Amino acid sequence: MFYYLEDDTLHIIEARVENSGIPQGIFLKRHLVPKPNCPTDLYTWRDLRVGQSIDIYSRMFRIIDCDDFTRDFYSHNGVVLAAAEPLPENPFVHTRAMVGFKQCPPDRAEVKNYIEVMLKGGRPNGNLKPFLDHDRQVLSFAIMWSDYSYDGGDKYFRLNFFLSDNTVEVKEVNKQNSGYYPFPKLLRRQKLSKAPIFTHLPAMNMRTEQFYMPEDLKCGSEIVVWGRNCLIYDADDFTK
Repeated sequence: MFYYLEDDTLHIIEARVENSGIPQGIFLKRHLVPKPNCPTDLYTWRDLRVGQSIDIYSRMFRIIDCDDFTRDFYSHNGVVLAAAEPLPENPFVHTRAMVGFKQCPPDRAEVKNYIEVMLKGGRPNGNLKPFLDHDRQVLSFAIMWSDYSYDGGDKYFRLNFFLSDNTVEVKEVNKQNSGYYPFPKLLRRQKLSKAPIFTHLPAMNMRTEQFYMPEDLKCGSEIVVWGRNCLIYDADDFTK
């Protein structure tokens, strides 16, 4: 509610609520508002107090608070306004919050997805957003594996971490006249587990695995690639 000191007019605006079902906005256009049962007596700023109810055209309005400028104005004119009152709880807000709220039980989520696929329907793709955000973004590290076997030695590889799906591939760095047979990949592109779980039936394994993520790859630290302790000693400019 706005009160204009220049001409003693009132203006009331109702806050708009989405999907309320009722027209909202300007409740009272700016004009001089008479008091009830006395058309010649008009409302002035002396009739407006915090914590007071006023009758405007047979509608009761409760003044629960005001801004700092209004309090300073009343204080300058020798009037101390009461403290702000709490806003009454509106049950309509809680009712609208539950409209359209639907959640599938966890035990029926897989069945629901299966039925949608059988009926040629679509289903949400949880990997789509990471793919769109990080497609073609690859973290590349230079790693070294110290092979202590009979014909081993220090072997150098390039580890690529794909941000689109958190998969890892390890390629061998071929050097001329090294005496080793060239082998293209130490690890094909897949998620790299920190502690692999070996089982005869991988699909029926109920234990959860922890996979390497970007925060686990740092220069100077070691990464275990299926039993091989590899040292990360460098990274490209994009990774840094």
